[in-house]
Amino acid sequence: MEQLTAYCLTLPGAEKDYPFGPDTLVMKAGGKMFALLSEGSISLKCDSVIAENLRQQYEAVTPGYHLNKKHWNSIALDGSVPQDELRDMIKHSYELVLKGLTKAERTRIAGLA
Repeated sequence: MEQLTAYCLTLPGAEKDYPFGPDTLVMKAGGKMFALLSEGSISLKCDSVIAENLRQQYEAVTPGYHLNKKHWNSIALDGSVPQDELRDMIKHSYELVLKGLTKAERTRIAGLA
């Protein structure tokens, strides 16, 4: 989890937040959530087609727990999903969130890179 948190924080404009209490870390960009980390799992936004493919490819990837199951995946951090694949999933989630931000907010975040 520490490695994934550290990776999230390398993304421009990424910030840590604990809106659901001390046990659930939320990573945000432009005030919008792109990752939710709790003990043993990470939930990430995902294109619906890619989300379904990942669920078929990895047993550890399931529809988002307490999230929109079409656009979010929860991934059990049991070692079955390679670290580089997890980083790709995080980057994809982050990029989807950026696309949904205003142009001004994207420009502000780009200035942080």
